[in-house]
Amino acid sequence: MNRMPLTDAQTTVAVVGAGAMGSGIAQVAAAAGHEVHLVDAAEGAAAAAREKLATTLTRLVEKGKLTAEERDGILQRIVIGPAADGDLRELPPVGLVIEAVVENLGVKHDIFDTLADHQDESTVLATNTSSLDVNAIAANLRAPERVIGLHFFNPPPLMKLVEVVRTTQSSGDVLTEAMELMSRWGKTPVMCTSTPGFIVNRVARPFYGEAQRMVQDGVADPATLDLALREHGGFRMGPFELTDLIGQDVNLAVGTSVWLQTDRDPRYEPVDAQRRLVEAGRLGRKTGHGWFEYADGGQAVDATPDEGRVRELVGGPVETDPVARTIARLVNEGVDLVRRGEASAEDVDTAMMLGTNYPKGPHQWLAEIGAATVVEQLRALDTAFPGGRYRVSPALEDQL
Repeated sequence: MNRMPLTDAQTTVAVVGAGAMGSGIAQVAAAAGHEVHLVDAAEGAAAAAREKLATTLTRLVEKGKLTAEERDGILQRIVIGPAADGDLRELPPVGLVIEAVVENLGVKHDIFDTLADHQDESTVLATNTSSLDVNAIAANLRAPERVIGLHFFNPPPLMKLVEVVRTTQSSGDVLTEAMELMSRWGKTPVMCTSTPGFIVNRVARPFYGEAQRMVQDGVADPATLDLALREHGGFRMGPFELTDLIGQDVNLAVGTSVWLQTDRDPRYEPVDAQRRLVEAGRLGRKTGHGWFEYADGGQAVDATPDEGRVRELVGGPVETDPVARTIARLVNEGVDLVRRGEASAEDVDTAMMLGTNYPKGPHQWLAEIGAATVVEQLRALDTAFPGGRYRVSPALEDQL
């Protein structure tokens, strides 16, 4: 490919999708010095997003976190051009397109088909998908080697992690430049294959699923398990308060996507208790009810933990110890992803600490706990709850 390197500040960027993720990505690219064409299929949405961004940036100026000159430069570089209302055929030649629209494979196919037909073969086409197979998005496109995933985390201006996702056809040069570009944008990039859920959304499944199963089995209530994982596991938020913040529908959709893409692997099977919450419209803070009930100010009114029960559970049998049970499964997921060649151990640990704010990465926990202990815990769980959910990764078995 004869083209300007992605890392050149003169490389023009287009962002398709002007929602929270798309406008945030546009802000990051423009702050790094790139001209950015913002596009959205909804008429006027791109222009409205730019106006909203102007308000946000002005607040940063008022707080002293940005100069007025920096604000003006960012806004000047975000272009509302002839393609702004969704006609990608009108998009001028650009070096990089980042798609950040709804998680619908058909919609993404239409976007990438149009981009592939109307942009030069050297234009890098990236998707911000968090759950869809990037190989499927790239399928049957002209010059599929220029298609990659660039999975930013919300909100993009603040979150440091970006998962750079390679397909089976992605160019090595494109991937290398994308990693360098994300670093220049002030991000910490990690590389992975297009495995279901990539690194973060795959490895994190046990953090939610184990606690939900313990509630479903009557081991403890959500507030008590949240306290145990915060106070004794070092997690910033417990799984119930966190999924109420994310949205139960969003969290369930990601978990279901990973489960289906792994041929219904029992490791990732969604929990009926969460399904029932979603079916009842109890989606979390945004509806006033999730695992907890929320007052108008967003505070949970029924989240009082049983501290005595926490003391009973933590340090006891792994079957009812929320901390040991969760960490054993997180370690198992992390080492198994590396065993399959989908990411490096260093990138897995970096991704989990930056993308989910975990206190440690799976391999750091493994080094502290030891493979023998983790295997013993997983075997005990597999005996108590047979069916394959707790099967031990061969990567752990090899360390015995």
